[in-house]
Amino acid sequence: MVDILEDRPSSKKVGVLRALVPYFAPYKFLVILALLALVITATVSLTLPVAARKVIDGFSAGNYTLLNQYFLAAVGIAAIFALGTGLRYYIVTRLGERVVADLRSAIFSRMIGMSPAYYEALMTGEVLSRITTDTTLILSVIGSSASWLLRNMLMMSGGLAMMLWTSPKLTGLVLLIVPLILGPILILGRRLRGLSRENQDWIAASSAKASEGLLSVQTVQAFTHEIRTALEFSEVIERAFDSAKARIKVRALITMIIIFVVFSGVMGVLWVGAIDVRSGITSAGELVQFVIYATIVASSTAALSELWAELQRAAGATERLVELLNAEDTVVDPETPKAPIVGPIKFENVSFSFPTRPDVSALNKVSFIINPGETVALVGPSGAGKSTIIQMLQRFFDPQFGKISFGDVDLSEMDRSAFRKFMSIVPQDPVIFASSAYDNILFGRPGAERSEVVQAAKSAAAHDFISELPNGYESFVGERGVMLSGGQKQRIAIARAILRDAPVLLLDEATSALDSESEALVQNAFESLSKDRTTLVVAHRLATVKNSDRILVMEQGQIIAQGTHSELISQGGLYSRLAQLQFSEDFNSEKKLKKIV
Repeated sequence: MVDILEDRPSSKKVGVLRALVPYFAPYKFLVILALLALVITATVSLTLPVAARKVIDGFSAGNYTLLNQYFLAAVGIAAIFALGTGLRYYIVTRLGERVVADLRSAIFSRMIGMSPAYYEALMTGEVLSRITTDTTLILSVIGSSASWLLRNMLMMSGGLAMMLWTSPKLTGLVLLIVPLILGPILILGRRLRGLSRENQDWIAASSAKASEGLLSVQTVQAFTHEIRTALEFSEVIERAFDSAKARIKVRALITMIIIFVVFSGVMGVLWVGAIDVRSGITSAGELVQFVIYATIVASSTAALSELWAELQRAAGATERLVELLNAEDTVVDPETPKAPIVGPIKFENVSFSFPTRPDVSALNKVSFIINPGETVALVGPSGAGKSTIIQMLQRFFDPQFGKISFGDVDLSEMDRSAFRKFMSIVPQDPVIFASSAYDNILFGRPGAERSEVVQAAKSAAAHDFISELPNGYESFVGERGVMLSGGQKQRIAIARAILRDAPVLLLDEATSALDSESEALVQNAFESLSKDRTTLVVAHRLATVKNSDRILVMEQGQIIAQGTHSELISQGGLYSRLAQLQFSEDFNSEKKLKKIV
């Protein structure tokens, strides 16, 4: 698990929080209101010590009328303070929720558009952690910490100014301890930033590990790896705890040093002030006023050290989110895309290696043409590159060498979402969403009528089993279709592809999970569907591709033979061996028939 952290850059300064500024821009009015409420409450707080001084000096002089007036004024000030504080809390908290919601939407919109090449090196669990955990941390800062930071900065600066006005001599003594406060913040703060970033990384790693285990729970349980998986997760959690413990230790040390220095300094200043009162140099009211301001400055300084640590954690979280927002995709759309048109599919001398396996060639100088309306099958052993061709045709990846075109236009010259609308796919591992059976089929073409959805389900041999579900088409099928069998999930995916009604049909082992009866029904539907469509079929079971217009035989990322089923049987080689293994009786009969002819 250490590898998860090795590629992490060191934490940047708190200035990275400026990346959040654009998300505040649409809400300038709320920002101004929050700042106004903040200034009002801080100003009111700073007037209270003056009132206290007047009360004490008035009491000492025996002026009880003035005393009553100041007590009434204090009640009015308290009312203004309460109103301003409530207003500030409402505005700032609302602003924080709004900004973080926008930030989450922006990150998700960015991530959902990234090509699979991007996710070759980044676990989706970590992305989810950043969208949830990191943004929650930022919400805490925006909705609470930032407001308190600004308030304490105002209180500290205003308190210092009022201290200087009250007693320059005592203020000078207080300022002598400032370097002792800034030292720990500057020295230990840098260490705290790095630990905060490391802690967030381990939290993301734990989220990724949990996501992986829970999404594969059936496989984990089938191989009785529950304890092992739990121990692996616990190991990551412990690393996250150790990282958090180190961060907490540094933060506690900073707080301890600052509080000791501040309050020791205040006590020293009080001692000097008490001597001045006794000597008649200053009044008791002035000393009380100065002490209150000194306490305000001291508490604000201590709070700032705490809040600074929070900001550093938020800076680490923001840095991780900015990485996602600024992530560069290797597959990008052109600035001035060409419009896609129906036409031949061409692979011209295409070579490709997956980003995480650059030394292994998935495709090696592959060339072929599929004409409009033609049905072409890809067969060969596992790992031959068949599914990779399907992925390349949808431009999930770009080839390192060669060219892929659709309708005589290079895929890289068109907008991906535009030419993908011309394609409908049934993947090898069908994706079923946590929704109803109806919604899962409707995903193929959201604007379709209900009758079209039902007809697509009938064509995919899915209507009968869907009708038998507790709520029929409205039945919830569970996360990733957990309530359905493998064959049922595949038939829903097939119905989705049929409903899409695109001119290009891509079938990647589309009937592999079906029983013989269902496969025969779906195969008939596909044959009917393929009549006026360009169809590319990937299959291991050769019986499903016997009637294809052309069969491309692949091995180790290359096309080693092509032709019709009969032609490839007569040629011998890999296809002939595969055919003999899968249907030996039919194969031998066909060979005898060819000899007679």
